[in-house]
Amino acid sequence: MASLALIRSRRLALAGLGLYVLVPRIHLDSDSVVDVDTGIEFPRTLRVPGQFKTPQLELVGLGVRTVSFLGIKVYSVAFYADLASPALRITPAMSPDDKIEHIVRNSTCLLRIVPTRSTSYTHLRDAFLRALQARLVEGRKRGTLTEEEAQAVASPMRSLKTLFPNSPLAKHASLDLYVPAPVPGQLRPVIFRDLGSVQNNWVATELILHYFAGNGASPALKKTTVARLENFETPLS
Repeated sequence: MASLALIRSRRLALAGLGLYVLVPRIHLDSDSVVDVDTGIEFPRTLRVPGQFKTPQLELVGLGVRTVSFLGIKVYSVAFYADLASPALRITPAMSPDDKIEHIVRNSTCLLRIVPTRSTSYTHLRDAFLRALQARLVEGRKRGTLTEEEAQAVASPMRSLKTLFPNSPLAKHASLDLYVPAPVPGQLRPVIFRDLGSVQNNWVATELILHYFAGNGASPALKKTTVARLENFETPLS
């Protein structure tokens, strides 16, 4: 029988732009959290394998994404972040929404999407593009995005559209959206596991942030994330 250590350690790293494959692992109950609405499990912590050492990411929140008035369960989604990052400056005075935005903008983050039924990469791609388009319109209205910045986003969004294959994403398979911490003078990428990456600061941050706008694309994800961060603050330096 394979040892638990061996089961936990199975993973395969790919060279390149930080692209990676995670081999499915078995977790003890203490090492994972179950989405009560779907029965899908998520590890409490994970580390993305690749060419360079990456920080350990902590599960911050999770929840089900539903569509239509029938409440059809489409996928479970989990939000991970490097809460130990020295770049974080979170105080008790910050609102939960402010804390979420600060974490997304300043630390390594990951969204893991696990379908409850077979879907397609193109279906998810279209949802991502619609979300970004809505954020683009909202940014222009609120004046947080200049016309020049909006025009600069067009090319990365076209690149995102070409990443996704016309193939199915199986039930309980996973798609990871990995956004490393920002590096001064470099474009921040959003990396889609096994598919490729898009190098653009706005796309990388806004694609994650749209999951938490208002009630959130998954209200359950937003609720659990807010609860986790309610009393969270970083130590005074």
